[in-house]
Amino acid sequence: MKKNKLQWISGLLLAVFILNGCKKESDIDGSSTEAPVRPTTGTSNAYVTQLFEYLPAPGQFINTASGDSDGAESILGKKGLISLGAWGGRIVLGFDHTVINQAGKEDLIISGNAGSSIAEPGVVYVMQDKNGNGKPDDTWYEVSGSEFGKDGYLRDYSVTYTRPNPAGDVAWVDNKGNTGVVKTNAFHTQAYYPEWVKEDSYTLTGTLLPKRNIDDSVPSNIKSMPFEFGYADNTSGGDKINIENAIDEDGKKVSLKGIDFIKIQTGVQFNMGWLGEFSTEVLGVADLSLYKD
Repeated sequence: MKKNKLQWISGLLLAVFILNGCKKESDIDGSSTEAPVRPTTGTSNAYVTQLFEYLPAPGQFINTASGDSDGAESILGKKGLISLGAWGGRIVLGFDHTVINQAGKEDLIISGNAGSSIAEPGVVYVMQDKNGNGKPDDTWYEVSGSEFGKDGYLRDYSVTYTRPNPAGDVAWVDNKGNTGVVKTNAFHTQAYYPEWVKEDSYTLTGTLLPKRNIDDSVPSNIKSMPFEFGYADNTSGGDKINIENAIDEDGKKVSLKGIDFIKIQTGVQFNMGWLGEFSTEVLGVADLSLYKD
């Protein structure tokens, strides 16, 4: 009897050991853990406070005060101005706290310089710091806006830009076989290809938005109307973003407790005549729950 009891206890201990081993393994791969939440404190900044990447596409403001690293840093902790250039140009930013996804409410506000007939919508992506290392190296989720799934909307779109020699219009080719140029204009005569990019060509990938908002029937007065919702630099007064609209790579909604990082990317490829290339500009990115205009 004593021997049987010892065997039973040994078996029980072995089962507990195996279960604990399985639990630890699932904790490591993240399947059973939630993203950590960095709480808001009395010193939390409403605005983004960290710049992780600024990689614009070529454009008329690139290599100027509103199109370089200093310009990108101008929107940290406050409002400033940074241009993302033509399609695909992007900026990656971080908050000093987790922006909580509040049910039924908009959570972020992105200030741009859009006007009533000149909107330059940028696609918004969000990320939670699931591994807790303070870096945007987890999964990006696109925030679906009004153009999601419509004609002309395309995910996994890529454009390669090539440095002109001598300086001038910047040629591009996309992953669909289309070609074009980012045209220079008389108002901005500096090089449009980012001078800090050492390679003679580079590729940007993301979501392409439809051009249905653009009216170029009068070439001297091209208009770019705002989309209904969900994009940066889309409406005057700032664009409010709902984290609940985040989607995964299959286009399905994801449930995020909050987000720590945000990426904004110019969403349309179009030459706007004398106005220059279609380019998303960002003046500020803030947690709407802390934001005071």
